[in-house]
Amino acid sequence: MNHIIGVGCDIIDIERIKEAINNSAGFLKKILHEKEITYCQTYKEPYSHYAARFAAKEAIAKAFGVGIGKDLGWHDMEIILNEKKKPTVKLSKEALEKFNHPKIELSLSHTDTTACAFCIAFT
Repeated sequence: MNHIIGVGCDIIDIERIKEAINNSAGFLKKILHEKEITYCQTYKEPYSHYAARFAAKEAIAKAFGVGIGKDLGWHDMEIILNEKKKPTVKLSKEALEKFNHPKIELSLSHTDTTACAFCIAFT
């Protein structure tokens, strides 16, 4: 039987992410892996996809009960698509070990103005 470690949810205003990207040359590379950036840039309007990945990482950190920082950094998580194009999470080796090799279910969504993510972390 699976044991739920935690759940996390985050919602973000897409305009806030757009402003951060446009006002800080290093913002995207601070929060996303190069593959995540490349994926988002395949869209005519990439900001909703950037925002969804930002929200996903915040939701994952909340599920682990730690937030983004010392225990879990932005680059400890990578949002990738599986063979069915479902968003999934790839954790760094350090994060996998720290959180006892969890499984994570992730859902992303966005409108024209907001992006949100919900996740469940379990063993």
